[in-house]
Amino acid sequence: MRKILFGLCLHILLLAQMASAQTLTVSTVTRPPFSMTEDGAETGFSMELLAALGQALNWDYSIVRNAQFGEMLSQVIDDKADLAIANISITATRETQMDFSQPIFESGLQIMTPGENSRSPSLLRALLSLDLFLAIGIAFVILMTGGMLMWVFERRAQPYFDRPANEAWFPSFWWALNLVVNGGFEERVPRTPFGRLFGVLLVISSLFVVSVFTAKITSVMTVDAITGSVNSINDLYGQRVATIQDSTAAGFLDRREIDYEAFSDLTPLIAAFEDGEIDAVVFDAPILSYYASHEGQGKASMIGSIFLRENYGIAFPTGSPLVEEVNQALLSMRENGVYDDLYRKWFGMRN
Repeated sequence: MRKILFGLCLHILLLAQMASAQTLTVSTVTRPPFSMTEDGAETGFSMELLAALGQALNWDYSIVRNAQFGEMLSQVIDDKADLAIANISITATRETQMDFSQPIFESGLQIMTPGENSRSPSLLRALLSLDLFLAIGIAFVILMTGGMLMWVFERRAQPYFDRPANEAWFPSFWWALNLVVNGGFEERVPRTPFGRLFGVLLVISSLFVVSVFTAKITSVMTVDAITGSVNSINDLYGQRVATIQDSTAAGFLDRREIDYEAFSDLTPLIAAFEDGEIDAVVFDAPILSYYASHEGQGKASMIGSIFLRENYGIAFPTGSPLVEEVNQALLSMRENGVYDDLYRKWFGMRN
């Protein structure tokens, strides 16, 4: 009997050791500065937090790095991974499909726009606008036509216009241009009745031409100032806005009825942003801030303050027995300073 009991106890111990030695599958996705690889090594705030948890809980685990955020969550939902960690926002919808640890990071959304160095000056954009080119073209036609008409009226009366037609086009244009800009020449005053009448009409019309140029430049610059700058959420309407599909940012934009382009992942979104195809990106503040201060330095600017505050957590399949022990370990890490050390390493001092 004692041998049987001893055998059962030994079997139970072996099963416990086998269970404790089981390698956990951890699903993640590349999201600097939370989860990424450098020189083949896993790094980032979330990955170093995972390493600290693994050491505290005596875990063996393997990393599965997914191409897209949705794939990472699907592995947890389908029970193909024991947990997922990156920048996973805890939301009511996700809570119905999986379990979460206590929050590991407080985040929120923010707006990123092209940096000042990547935007051409407003005056330059105004001068290069199609509308202004058309206005200049029309003005040239008017001045050329007016000058040649004056040549027709004055070629036999005013010595300045006494020249053949093939030689008169530029002097006539120059006369009309100076009439508009300077009010004309005293020594080249029209001498015929029709010439004088037409000269008066040109002077009066010059006020209109100058006003059109001034109004055109002003209007183009004003429209650019209104539509070309993003300073808050309300400025996103009518802009080329982008975010990641099925993200909390996408849900926010949907609720605000702001049109946006949804990208499958951060890499193509950043590529489109750098190519000038996007006016504003709305996404997780720490992700955008990290890009703006590293690869996007000089190319991107963070706008306004963080809004729609949210918390990141570690995701588990529904009913996972790992949740409780992870929560206890996270509490211990906050109490013994391990969590604060990691936070300062990646984000500096907390506000």
